Amino acid sequence: MAKQILLVDDEPILIKGLKYTLEKDGYETLVAYDGEEALTLFKENEVDLILLDVMLPKIDGITVCQRIREVSNVPIIMLTAKGEDMDKILGLEYGADDYMTKPFNILEVKARIKTILRRAAQNTAPEDGKVIKVRDLVVNTVNRSVQLNGKDVRLTAKEFDLLNLFITNRGRVFSREEMLDAVWKSDYAGDERTVDVHIRRLREKVERNPTQPEFIFTKWGVGYYFTDRDE
Repeated sequence: MAKQILLVDDEPILIKGLKYTLEKDGYETLVAYDGEEALTLFKENEVDLILLDVMLPKIDGITVCQRIREVSNVPIIMLTAKGEDMDKILGLEYGADDYMTKPFNILEVKARIKTILRRAAQNTAPEDGKVIKVRDLVVNTVNRSVQLNGKDVRLTAKEFDLLNLFITNRGRVFSREEMLDAVWKSDYAGDERTVDVHIRRLREKVERNPTQPEFIFTKWGVGYYFTDRDE
């Protein structure tokens, strides 16, 4: 079955070019020109990936990304005409899987889409499933669910991948570069500060007090590691 991609941008010429190229490669496409329309199409369709512009009429792309992340881990690539690092980090902070700065090469877009869809398929494939429990934190590596104190914790795909990396390598200190390689893979060309943003948001979700962590610790000048001090 062909993968379905939702294209969200208020530039008709850009959308027309993306739609033509992607459909020529065998993808199905849906098109939205503002944030409201994007959310409606997402709710009404089974979308496999979203190309989402940051600057949109009615509802901006960051807000659209946030709302989608409340209910789904569908891969999202942010599109932005701005090149500032903070814009890129902000997009990833709210749950995007990658970003591309306009103007971009259509071949690079196709390569990014292929890589992210392949990774998404791997993430949903059955693994040597097990439930890992560390005190009140329970991580299910099969259905990629997390519970803390018996309550469900909603993580983005990247946040879960980071937690899974940590909890299956307890005590090992990972540098930012190692985390980028393990979670974002070699196709990511962004800033290492993205890791810090994701760690902060992960701590906010799995730590009772993010400023006094019980699980995810900082090794100053090196990176981060997971441990239970009661172990």
